[in-house]
Amino acid sequence: MSRTARTRLLALLASGGLVLAACGGSDDGGDAAGADGHGGHAGHGAAATVEGPDDRYAGIDLPEPYQRPSFTLTDTDGQPYDFTAETAGTPTLLFFGYTNCPDICPTTMADVAVALRQLDPAVAEGVRVVFVTTDPATDTPQVLGEYLDLFDADLPTGFVGLTGDQATIDQAQLSAGVPLAEDQGRLHSSLLLLYSADDEAPVAFDAGNTPRDIADDLALVTGA
Repeated sequence: MSRTARTRLLALLASGGLVLAACGGSDDGGDAAGADGHGGHAGHGAAATVEGPDDRYAGIDLPEPYQRPSFTLTDTDGQPYDFTAETAGTPTLLFFGYTNCPDICPTTMADVAVALRQLDPAVAEGVRVVFVTTDPATDTPQVLGEYLDLFDADLPTGFVGLTGDQATIDQAQLSAGVPLAEDQGRLHSSLLLLYSADDEAPVAFDAGNTPRDIADDLALVTGA
């Protein structure tokens, strides 16, 4: 992330932060957060912050790493998916969004796909990518599967799409430490969290980051 972007983020956090990002805007003013909104909590309401001179990652350094969350939702095959059991000890990218999003969500998934293509295929194969919908009323398992196929078709690892009832999705967001989505899921966290093999997320990404940033930090986390 550039110095300018980090300065902007620090200023936002110092003033209370912009915790949610509106995809494509909203008639009720939800687009005030804009594409630069940031979300996330280390577990007890503290907004995500970045490190200063000891900044290690290309993404947003999390001085208090987020713990790998625990939740069970439904995957694109209609089967239960226990996030902790399926991803524990594995480098994992986690994002909350929805398939009808016109900008942040497809851009983020495309950036992840480009980043994985920049890695050694053997390394990329060991990375889990999990997309949890914030709009379960629309995003059925089939819809999620067709959407994610647009991004992972030629990758050595398939993207996992998860949906479920609203209460369980809300619990998943809280467990991950991101703010609850609003406006029927259209106003949601813009953070892409990266968990390492030790089940902590030391870094996250947002709209200010590039595929190269994601690839570089994946290489750092995986030791590639």
